[in-house]
This record gives sequence, C-alpha cells and structure tokens, in this order.
Amino acid sequence: MTDDSPLSGPLFDPRAVAVVGASDNPAKWGYWLAKGALSGRDRRAVHLVNRRGGRLDGVPFRPDLAGLPEVPEHVVVAVPAPFVRPVVAEGLAAGARCFTVITSGSGTADEHALAELVTASGARLLGPNCMGIVDTTTRLRLSWGEFPEGAVGLVSQSGNLALEIGRLLARAGQGFSRFVSLGNQRDIDAADALESLIAHGPTRVIAAYVEDFRDGRRLARALAAAHAAGKPVLLLTVGRSPASAGAAASHTGALVSPYATVAAVCREAGALLLESAGELVDTAVCLLSGVTARGGAGPFRVAVVGDSGGQGALAADAFTVRGLDVPELSERTRREVTAVLSPGAGCRNPVDLAGAGEADLGTYARVARALLLGGDADAVVLTGYFGDYASADPAQTARECEVAGELADAARESGRALLVHTMARDTPALAVLRRRGVPVYERVEQAATALSGVARVTAPCGNPATTREAPYRVPDGTYETVRELLSSYGLAFPAARFVTTADEAVEAGHLVGYPLVLKAMGLAHKTEAGGVALGLGDADALRAAFRRMRAATGAERYAVEAMATPPYAHELIVGVRRDPAFGPVVLVGLGGVTAELLADTALALAPLSEARACALLSELRHAPLLSGWRGAPPVHPEAAAAAVCAVARAAAEHPELAELEVNPLLVHPGGAIALDAHGVMA
Repeated sequence: MTDDSPLSGPLFDPRAVAVVGASDNPAKWGYWLAKGALSGRDRRAVHLVNRRGGRLDGVPFRPDLAGLPEVPEHVVVAVPAPFVRPVVAEGLAAGARCFTVITSGSGTADEHALAELVTASGARLLGPNCMGIVDTTTRLRLSWGEFPEGAVGLVSQSGNLALEIGRLLARAGQGFSRFVSLGNQRDIDAADALESLIAHGPTRVIAAYVEDFRDGRRLARALAAAHAAGKPVLLLTVGRSPASAGAAASHTGALVSPYATVAAVCREAGALLLESAGELVDTAVCLLSGVTARGGAGPFRVAVVGDSGGQGALAADAFTVRGLDVPELSERTRREVTAVLSPGAGCRNPVDLAGAGEADLGTYARVARALLLGGDADAVVLTGYFGDYASADPAQTARECEVAGELADAARESGRALLVHTMARDTPALAVLRRRGVPVYERVEQAATALSGVARVTAPCGNPATTREAPYRVPDGTYETVRELLSSYGLAFPAARFVTTADEAVEAGHLVGYPLVLKAMGLAHKTEAGGVALGLGDADALRAAFRRMRAATGAERYAVEAMATPPYAHELIVGVRRDPAFGPVVLVGLGGVTAELLADTALALAPLSEARACALLSELRHAPLLSGWRGAPPVHPEAAAAAVCAVARAAAEHPELAELEVNPLLVHPGGAIALDAHGVMA
C-alpha cells in the first residue's frame, strides 16, 4: 500500500472524513476523535455523526452518513459493537473507501465478516479495536492523545505504547510523521502500513511494535524494502521468554523460539530488533541526526570527550561493552587536542578537559571539532556538564548557546556524528543542539545503546534460494524415512541396515562392517533413553547391546549403522521448524547431546543459499572451532554449507513436516556426514 496506490489518499489524506459516534463529552472517545478531525478542517471536509444530535466547536452533529452533502472517503467508527456493521454498510452505500474502526470487535468470526464486507466493495479496513490513525504532514488526526510532529513513522498494535513513544520523542525534540494503530489487523496489517511508510517522503525512520506478524514472509520483504529505500526500521515485539524445552519434540523445537525467529528475520532484512520504547526512541533520534553504520568497514569507532575523568572513563566502558570501539587517537589528532587543552588534561581517548571547559566554554567546541575532523572516529560523544552552565549562571546563557551552535557546525562540517550526554535538562543550549539535529541524552548508557543500535543496522543478508514442488510427501518422521528424504537432497549418511530382531542385526552387521552403531527407532532423544550403542566391535557385542536396548526402550525396529569417526570432526545440529507466520526457519549450531546446553545457534529463513549458510556458520560463538582452532585443520566449509542447504530445502519443499532435524551432523576436513535425523509431522 504505497503512496501512489488508490487508497493512499482515502487513508492518509482524504478529501472528506466522517466521525461516527462523535461526542461533545471530553470523557468519551468520540469527543477526541471529533476534535482531532476538526483540527484539519482547513484541508478537508469534516462531518460529525451522532443520531442524538448536538454540536462541537460550532459544527452540528448529523444523524447518519446517508444524508451527508458529499462522499466521506474515510469513516471513523466509534460506536458500540452491535452498531459497527450497520454503520459500515451505510458508509459503503454512501461511497466511503476507508474505515477506521475504533470499537473492539464482537468476536473473530464477526470481525472477519466485517473485513469481507469492506474488501468485497473495494474499500479497506483499519482495525477493529484500534486507536486510530495520524498523519501530521496532512493534518489528519483521527486518534486520542497527543502526537508531536517529526520524522518517525510508527506502526503499532499497542495504543498506549504509541503514546509513550510520542512523549519520549517530544522530550528529545522529535515526533511523528505518521502513526498507524493496527488493532486486530483484519484487513490492513503491519506489512501494509510499513509499505506506506517506505513511500512517504517525510518519514525518515520507521518504528513498529508488532505482536501478530500474520504473513511473516511478506513483512520480511517490507523490512528489506525499507532498508533498500534508506529508511531504517526499529522493531519491538514480545516473546523473549525461552520456549519450553520439555514441550518440544526435538532439539530444534526447544532452541527456535518465536522471538529468536523474529530476530533472525530482522538480521536478514536489515531491520533492528530492540527491547523497549526508550531504546527505540534513543536509537531513532540518533539515526535522525545522520549517524550511519560503517557498512562492514570495521568496528564503529567512538571518541569520548568529558569534563570529568570519571564520566569519560565510564562512558568509554559503556561503549566498549556494547561492541563499539574506543580507539587510541592518532598522533596528529593528539597534537591538535593538546594544542587546545592545558598540560594537565588527558589527550588520549577518552579526552579529559580537566576544567578547561569551565575556564572557556569555547574549549568544548574546539576539542570536539578536532576529534570530529581527525578521522579517528565515526562519532564523538561529549559527556558531562555542558548545557548546565547557564542554570547556575544565567549570564552565560548566550555564550553557552553560541558554543552549542559551534558544536553543531563542527558535526555538520565533518559529516560525522556528535552526541551529547549531559546532566542538564531542557536548557537553552540543549534546545539549540536538538534544533540543529544533535542528539542529547540524560544518561550515557542511552547514548551507548543508541550508537550500538546504529552500528547494527546493516545491509540485508538476502535469501535468493528458491523451492520447487516436491514430487511426493513423506509418510512419517522416522529416521529411516527422513534419511531417505535427505539422501535424495544430497546429504551423506553412513551405510546402514534396518532390522527387527537380533539375528537380523547380526546379519546386517556382517554387511555393514564392524565397528558399528546400533540405534533404536522411534525415539526423539535416543541417547537419553538408552537407544544408542556405539563402537560395537563384533557379533557378540551387537547381540548384547540389542538385548539391553530392547529391554530399555521396547523399540520394534533398529538401525545397524557403520561408525563414522573422521579425524578433526565437530558435531553440529541442523534443524528446520515451520513458524506459523514466517514459514520454515533453519537453525544451525553446536550439536550432539549438548545442543540445548550450549545453545550456540544461528537462524535464517529457509531455503537459503550456500553463501548464506556459510555466513550462518560463521555467526556461531564457537565458529573458530570450525575454521581451525590451535593448529587443527579447518572443516570443509563448502560441504558443511551444502549440508545445511540440503536440510533447509528438504524442509521447505515438504510442508507435511513441521520440524526436520539432523543431529549430529559431523563436519570434518573431508566433508560432512549426518549421523542421525528425524522429523515431526505437521
């Protein structure tokens, strides 16, 4: 739903709007919706509808939509639930093209029926159960609450969260370009709203709070499109609590939570997943100042300058622990800083003004300029007291504001970011900084979190792999079936025979060759259940293991499999889980029986290219083990990536499988071989 779509006008800039359920009582929603609509009546016709009559700000309430003098392109519905459908039907008959339904729905079936009624007529529905819509650039205010003007476009399933974000933005000197309250998303959803913001020129940063992702793949494409358009997306969601391992049918099920899936989607699409409204606003303000990541050209570098040694040191720690670099300054930059400061000042990084700022406020600007133009840092952070001098001595107001302007000039001239952390609050100098686009933070950890967020806004990974329709469906998720499936996708397994009796096992052992492995079939976690016996060297050992295993597991079918013991091998887990919103999601990680204990994993949407699979393996904390640790030869990277791709493609092309897992996948310098696998039927 881009700005040039037929509905962009009716939704965000209608020629005429009607508020049904308008009220003159400030205690009612209809009052605030009507007041907001009337604030834009110099741009559009506004009609207020209430069958009981009345008026607001001199505008009379009309009894219904049918009698309006013109077509209300956009109708806001704030009436009790039983009256919503009749009002919408009346609006459709009057020619309305868009409906914003504030009222909570009367049930899922009724809400779907309402959406079908609207969309069948070629119109669109926002909500129900939403807080409304605001476009500050077209003076459209169809919501309760205050929405300061600015450059942040917000899409949210929570109304109160939107109000919190708005207040935080206002304190930082920023605000909204657009706000879309999604409600129950029976028609217009998060992807629609995001797409509209991509095409919206005044929106420079997109923020979103989404709980229900609906068509997750489409939303992921919208996130990537926003990044490609130069509009970073800052996303909030819920679900960071870990999935219950006890309820999972596989290691993959325990390790792939919905939140982890969203995090993977954000990484692939170039969006930034954040944890709170405050973190979102801090990062948005930083991005709006023009701060950009280095695009893979090394770590993001920060120079710190403070009028207190303690504050400077703590700031340096705050940036470092968040993955940013606080590098040594070059000899040239140190000389320039030394020329400005007194001999007792610290001229490394962080730079300690040692009272020079108090002696001459202009020192702040001169040192910041030297650091900004020195080329040693991508951002300079001023931490401490600046902005508060006029509070103690009003006579310094003009000079402090002048220096604030000089700081902003230096940032603009250098093309690098300047952030200010100060103990002051809402002083004239800080107003100058904010007006000039310099982010101001009350706590240094806010600045550190914002910069680390910007540094993590990277280009989308891309996912060019495609799928084909599978020629058949697997009947079950047993090892025997899954092994055959994955073998058809090129994944290697040890030689094996499947048996039901001890005599058959011994006969199979002669064919497979000793030493070998005996596995009980039909168990999700064989090792814990006593369903695996390794290194069986002869027929007697095989018979004894068979008797013990049958007594322990009661299994009816067994695999007699060759032992695979290549040198310098490492165990991985490769699993795919079908997410309700995002479809198949592939997981790779350190595998074997410690997979859940280590929880060293990386996720991506499936299927994926071999290049993406290689990148996924490199994201693991233990990736150095695979690339050759302490003189050991590296594993075969192409073989490992091809194995990951095989599992991902098999799962993507077989929707009858809810989960598919290979654990362990043995990767070694000579290739990769799967030692166990199973699936969970959808």
